[in-house]
Amino acid sequence: MRSFDFTPLFRSTVGFDGLPSLFDAASRLDETPAYPPYNIEKTGTDSYRIVMAVAGFSPDEVSVVAQANSLTITGKTQRDETQAKYLYRGIAARAFERRFDLADHISVSGASLNNGLLSVDLVRQVPEAMKPRTIRVDGAASSATIDSKAA
Repeated sequence: MRSFDFTPLFRSTVGFDGLPSLFDAASRLDETPAYPPYNIEKTGTDSYRIVMAVAGFSPDEVSVVAQANSLTITGKTQRDETQAKYLYRGIAARAFERRFDLADHISVSGASLNNGLLSVDLVRQVPEAMKPRTIRVDGAASSATIDSKAA
C-alpha cells in the first residue's frame, strides 16, 4: 500500500484536514460492493446526477437519505421469494446500501425512479456569504506634508 505525505499541501491551505482520510477511503475501492451499478453525471455548472440501475425495485422499496455531507441509498425488496420458482434468475433485486460522500454545499434537489433507473439530482448551492466579493482598497490620506528644509 502506498502512503502519501500531505505536508506540502498543508503549508498553503486551510481547512483540508479531512483530505487524507478521503484518499485513504478511495484507496480501498476493492472493499466496496459493485451492486447496484451507477453513473455520476455532471449536468450543469453546479448540478450533478447519480443514476443507479435498480431493476426490480418499486419506488416504495428504495430509500434516499441525505444527511450532512453524506447520501445513502438503500433498497429492500418486499416480495416473498419463496413463492417464485426460477428457472434462471438474471435480475438480482437483492437488498443494497450505497453511500456517497458529498462536498460542502451539495444538496439533493430530487429523486425519481423510471424504467428501472433511479435518478438522484444534486445541486451545489453556495451561500451568499461564501461567494467571492470584491474588497475596496483605501489609500492613505494625502494630507501629510513633507518638510523640504534640510537639517
